[in-house]
Amino acid sequence: MNPEQRHPLFAYGTLRFPQVLTGLLGRHPAATPVSAPGWRAAELPGRVYPGLVPDADATTSGILLTDLTADEWRVLDAFEDAEYVLRTVPVTPGDRLASAYVWTAEYSETTWRAEEFAATRLAAFLRRQVESD
Repeated sequence: MNPEQRHPLFAYGTLRFPQVLTGLLGRHPAATPVSAPGWRAAELPGRVYPGLVPDADATTSGILLTDLTADEWRVLDAFEDAEYVLRTVPVTPGDRLASAYVWTAEYSETTWRAEEFAATRLAAFLRRQVESD
């Protein structure tokens, strides 16, 4: 997606955690709670993070990051795997458009749970993130 065409970022997975954003960007951007109807955060085989996939019966909660700089977008683009593609998705409230990293490869029918990730995997995820920097 061309940088001029980007909307605020809908973060639904690991990027919704302040610790992850601060580790990547050195700050926590302005964030507003939103949901994306018609999309689901799916568990991914062999991975601890989710992928956003279309699902007419689902709604995924997350945050809308509204003040990312061009440099921060580059950091996030590099952070995401090649199987993610930046697409425009609708978010509510406010019937706004957001950019989101949408998953394009194999995924599970199981919905990823942010609360479960926070309780069981976030600490190890953060350690790996710090070690890879």
